[in-house]
Amino acid sequence: MSGTVRWGVLATGGIAAAFTEDLRSMPDMEVVAVASRTEASARAFAERFGIPRAYGNWAALAADDEVDVVYVATPHSAHREAAALCLEAGKHVLCEKAFTLNAREADELVKLARDRGLFLMEAMWTYCNPVIRRMTELVRDGAIGEIRTVQADFGLAGPFGPGHRLRDRALGGGALLDLGVYPVSFAQLLLGEPDRVQADAVLSPEGVDLHTAMLLGWSEAGASALLNCSIVADTPQTAAVTGSKGRIEFPRGFFYPERFVLHRPGHEPEEFTAGTAGTAGTGGGALHGLQFEQAEVARALRAGETESPLVPLDGSLAVMRTLDAVRDRIGVHYPADGLTRG
Repeated sequence: MSGTVRWGVLATGGIAAAFTEDLRSMPDMEVVAVASRTEASARAFAERFGIPRAYGNWAALAADDEVDVVYVATPHSAHREAAALCLEAGKHVLCEKAFTLNAREADELVKLARDRGLFLMEAMWTYCNPVIRRMTELVRDGAIGEIRTVQADFGLAGPFGPGHRLRDRALGGGALLDLGVYPVSFAQLLLGEPDRVQADAVLSPEGVDLHTAMLLGWSEAGASALLNCSIVADTPQTAAVTGSKGRIEFPRGFFYPERFVLHRPGHEPEEFTAGTAGTAGTGGGALHGLQFEQAEVARALRAGETESPLVPLDGSLAVMRTLDAVRDRIGVHYPADGLTRG
């Protein structure tokens, strides 16, 4: 692929709006179509952002010959359906996180994309952030020695009433898939898939997790991760990676950071910022921070790649397996867990 990358946006909620706003600042990219379940919603979104075409159903977007790649921004419960529809129509796909409701659905999407030779990526924007990429380089180069512990949390105070999507089991509600995916993905970026998973949670009357604490373990690496997520508490939203020779600390907003601090015995603390990572800004600037994943998708498409090395599909599958294991431990089950595709 060469020239302008033409995007279709599937869904019209807040994250779709943020994505479209960021993409408008990117060179050689444009949103050419948007789809919603209702034509009125699609038209309103198109008028807001100056998008040429608006569709009142997903299939019309998937069939649009002028769309190269579709950004799926629905709730998790519809990720498999929407992404599969686009892949089956021959479209490349960037799908919001959590990738799907469960590992089975994620595996179905990955197999479909690989069978069709199409690009598919989970929209784990954190992995594409240049500050996070700099951190992983330092860890890989031994700056803090062998990783011993990872700590990360992401909690919001709400309140989210009983009618909110985060309290709806059918929509994949709860803290884990919406917020817990960030701490889990952060830990697995550094250590891979854990071989031990422990968890405890407080559940809502609807049967979704209001707060979940996780303890993950890696026997071979001798490492562990203590992770938390919540939709009833405004947690610090920080992260830390401690190794045998030092530690790295992220301030609030670790999942879209502008800086981190490296601490090593015998050295003054070293601060690494967005500027030192080779970019002028991330989530704290005028943009939302989604431009980095957009740039990675465009780079991969132009290079003819069907997977991103920054957000590999096997890594997304591993995260979904961990989230499934956590839900099994805390007793959260979604109606779709027992369904099979078709």
